[in-house]
Amino acid sequence: MSEEEQAKVESATEVQPVLPAEPEIKAEEKPEVKAEEKPVEKVETKPAEKEEKKAKKSEKKTTSSVINFFSVLTFIIGLSALGLSIYNYSNPGISTTRISLGTDGNSLNFTEGSIADVANQVSSSVVSITTEIRTQSWTGSESTSKAAGTGFIISESGYIMTNKHVVEGAKKVNITLSNGDTYKDVKIVGIDPLNDSAILKVDNAKDFKPVKLGDSKTIHIGEQVIVIGNALGEYSNSVTAGIISGTGRDLYASDSNGSNYERLTDMIQTDAAINGGNSGGPIVNAAGEVIGIATAYASSSQTVGFAIPIGSVKGIIKSVLENGKYERAVLGVSYVQLNAETAEEYRLSTKLGAYLHTDSKYSTAISKGGSADKAGLKDDDIITEVNGIKIGVNGSLGTLIGEYKVGETVSLTVIRGDKSMVVNAVLQAYED
Repeated sequence: MSEEEQAKVESATEVQPVLPAEPEIKAEEKPEVKAEEKPVEKVETKPAEKEEKKAKKSEKKTTSSVINFFSVLTFIIGLSALGLSIYNYSNPGISTTRISLGTDGNSLNFTEGSIADVANQVSSSVVSITTEIRTQSWTGSESTSKAAGTGFIISESGYIMTNKHVVEGAKKVNITLSNGDTYKDVKIVGIDPLNDSAILKVDNAKDFKPVKLGDSKTIHIGEQVIVIGNALGEYSNSVTAGIISGTGRDLYASDSNGSNYERLTDMIQTDAAINGGNSGGPIVNAAGEVIGIATAYASSSQTVGFAIPIGSVKGIIKSVLENGKYERAVLGVSYVQLNAETAEEYRLSTKLGAYLHTDSKYSTAISKGGSADKAGLKDDDIITEVNGIKIGVNGSLGTLIGEYKVGETVSLTVIRGDKSMVVNAVLQAYED
């Protein structure tokens, strides 16, 4: 890891008082009826009559052609209108003027007025979070401090996604919706043991409006995004705009006191302002889809913020919404994320992938009895793809595995020596 990536970054949750940031039918056949036969009289037609009949016949033919043309045109227009109405039904509240061609929401760009459209659409799914944390000093005295952060609704039944550091250690968690409704003593469903994420649950929630989750595998540098959050713990649903500045960033994050550090990997970098209190808020693309969770900002810059890819928590979200269990699916390996630098360091020809390796002579990169072990993976194997998705191009191994829930089977493309193979692994739950 370069020194730049190891630069100290601060958690985007600020403890009060808040410090400003520095820097998806044959017709029924009828019997033929013949008319009674009669002798046909031969009638001599005069030249003028012939010309008149010919003109009428031509006029009738032309009229028929015009009618057919307008019938086809009407059908085409009707079909187009139907298609547009279906699109607008599936994308309520978004201005169609900003739509451009592409495979998913990450191929779209904002146009005039569309930032407001998207912000208004998503903001009703963003919540402000306040917590109470009790601490005890070395003398035994207790004190209570308050902190603030952000979250976003992921189900109508009241599940909310946020950052782990926003709610970890909190004795009380309260949330406020965009319409001002407040819910107290919100339950913490679970905290991610490997990433800075957590899920909350509001009991007896009714008609909560969930966000639409996007695809963080297809994001690209320069893509336009907005961040929505409880800036500085005071200004709820604040909106900032920018672009994706980088992907695959590794860093160490600390709280505002610099006392707790956590290593975060495969992060999204953005220049859209992320301030204290924005932690847990959504990073949104031009289609109104959440592609990341705002997590941290660099203390020495106003334009360097970081977000967790939404793909890394999709498996947990599926698990919680389907069976109420907060579980993270893992492969059970330790690995080195390959790039040009690490490939050279370990003298490998493959420059992208997850190198199952540990520098310790007394340990193995494969957890005994884990998913990888049962699938037959070995030390020094290199995993290059997960279900056909390339590691290093579309995300790290951990992020790609994070899209699946416990019990699901993934197909892994593996390089062992000079051979390539495909193995299947059944994902297991992470255990401390």
